[in-house]
Amino acid sequence: MKKTLFCLCSLLLCAAALSAGTLKMDSLLERLDDVIRERARYIDQKEDRLHKLKQGFYAGMPGEERFERLDALLEEYRSYNADSSLAVTQERLRLAEHLGNRDYLNNARMNLAELMGIAGMYKEALEQMEAVAYDSLPEHLRGYYFHNLRTLYSWMADYVVLPELRDRYRALRETYNDSLLHYRLADGDTLSYALNRSQQCNANNRPDEAIGLMTRYLTRGNTHYRAIAAYTLAESYHLKGDTEHEKYFLAVAAIADLQAPVLEYAALPALAVLLFHEGDVERAYVYLKRCMEDAVACNARLRILEILKIFPVVNDVYQLQIKKRQRQMAWALALISLLSLFLVVSVVYVRRQMKRVVQARREVMEANARLKELNDELHHSNEQLKEANRSIAENSYLKEEYIGRYMDQCSAYIEKLDAYRRELGKLAAAGKVQELYKNLKSSRLVEQELEDFYAHFDDTFLQLFPTFVEDFNSLLLPDEHILPKPGERLNTELRIYALVRLGITDSVKIARFLRYSVTTIYNYRVRVRNKAAGNREELEGLVARIGRLNM
Repeated sequence: MKKTLFCLCSLLLCAAALSAGTLKMDSLLERLDDVIRERARYIDQKEDRLHKLKQGFYAGMPGEERFERLDALLEEYRSYNADSSLAVTQERLRLAEHLGNRDYLNNARMNLAELMGIAGMYKEALEQMEAVAYDSLPEHLRGYYFHNLRTLYSWMADYVVLPELRDRYRALRETYNDSLLHYRLADGDTLSYALNRSQQCNANNRPDEAIGLMTRYLTRGNTHYRAIAAYTLAESYHLKGDTEHEKYFLAVAAIADLQAPVLEYAALPALAVLLFHEGDVERAYVYLKRCMEDAVACNARLRILEILKIFPVVNDVYQLQIKKRQRQMAWALALISLLSLFLVVSVVYVRRQMKRVVQARREVMEANARLKELNDELHHSNEQLKEANRSIAENSYLKEEYIGRYMDQCSAYIEKLDAYRRELGKLAAAGKVQELYKNLKSSRLVEQELEDFYAHFDDTFLQLFPTFVEDFNSLLLPDEHILPKPGERLNTELRIYALVRLGITDSVKIARFLRYSVTTIYNYRVRVRNKAAGNREELEGLVARIGRLNM
């Protein structure tokens, strides 16, 4: 009951993962195509590992150490190069005989039997296995012993013709598989046990149990183990009739085989057959061609025979598709030729029409160019007129404002002069000659009037241009801003440039207005120009545009 629940849970987890989007067949096949294109890189990595292992051998190496190093070299050559694997195995066999070590000799014989089985030499492989005394084997070699016999009888059952022999070989396969499972379980090698157990479940048509066992181990172990695990899952789904999952795990196994890399494998040919039946002939052809090249390079005779059973059919269909495409291309070429002829005639006609259109367009362009020139001239005249109107409006506004201020100030000055006259008349009538002379000699009245005049000028100017100080300082360097003292509206520098803004640029007139010498005014102007943030020669022109009226 517990085993059934466990298998059910594993199946549900696997189904949930696949339904959530992990099963993306198209992207997986694209990944497989990329791995095939990168095949040379994986082969180079493999050859580099083999080269480093071979460099580890040295003259005078102890026989035991050499035997172990040959085992590591054989592990790299296994499923990669049958001839090199056989050569390494034969050297190990000779070395074991020379050392007289029975364990080494049994190990080497089982290696040779494994290679003979891969090459289809079943009788010779069984002879080698019969030469191995099981009772004398150490514990670590017994699993290998059962594995070899189980594999040999499995192959013999697959390829034998007589039914009675097939049943006999299958029975022997199951016997040795049970022994192998018992050994793996006792040895505690969980992944190996799961693989063997799953393969037994598949052989006995219990695919759900095999899937439940192998799903947990799909991402464990090295690349070769993952390939075997994925291939075992593909066999399980094949038994269930689930082609999509079978194809998925065959692709996973094929990717792992090619990345390992090994040249003797079963997943990629099986995947090619599935794709061929689904109509993906081109990809099936590429995969089988890759399989054939690898099998020949490995000298794996059984794989070559298996592929030769499939490859001619796929190749014929592939060639038919190529011929069909060639015929389609021929028809397409003929159609393109007709269309090209029609296109040439059309081009000749269109060119004639285009010449007419070009001539008409040239005339239109010339007329447009002349019209544009006239428009530009008119626009320029309008801008000049607009600028003149703006200047007139601004001057009119300033004149109106200053005339009103001037009349008010003149009226105030007349009243002040009249008051001053009456005050002097009173002093003269009273005979206060000394006090009258004192008042006439004093400049207090003039200074007071000048102060009032400048204050009145500042108020009037800032009323017209309220942001003049800020705008003027924006034209100067940040550290050179000119600000009036507390209680002042404008200082001397600001009054000079206020007059410039009003159009009074003559230093003589500015000096007379501010009651300074011309030299002093000139020095003020030079000093301020040196503080300009931009071109010092353009400063006064920019000041003249401050607060410009928009028309």
